Amino acid sequence: MNKYPAIHQAALNLKGATHDYKEEWGSDRYFVGEKMFAMCGTNKEGRDILTVKVEPNQGEILRAENPAIIPGYYMNKSHWVSVLLDEEKNDDFLAKLLAHAYEQVLRKLPKYRQKEIEG
Repeated sequence: MNKYPAIHQAALNLKGATHDYKEEWGSDRYFVGEKMFAMCGTNKEGRDILTVKVEPNQGEILRAENPAIIPGYYMNKSHWVSVLLDEEKNDDFLAKLLAHAYEQVLRKLPKYRQKEIEG
């Protein structure tokens, strides 16, 4: 059972999004076109985090504006941010981050895959 049903639902409401659970990491992972756009798990301190793909300049802005947003845990720090879920509880904001992450990944897929996904 997913600990954050609002995050899970917001991610899966995105067209063509899929989900798996990576046992070794204890993480829910979200994909579009076989590429990951978000992951929900814990960091080494055991804090719940949502890690999402972002435009590099967007990541810097988000971190500057919101203390709950940190560089992407175990990810490329310029392309991913992690959100400390015990500090950021706004589901609408988290849904917007997920949608942004999804768009980042979708736009990088080959055009034929984008068309398949978008129907």
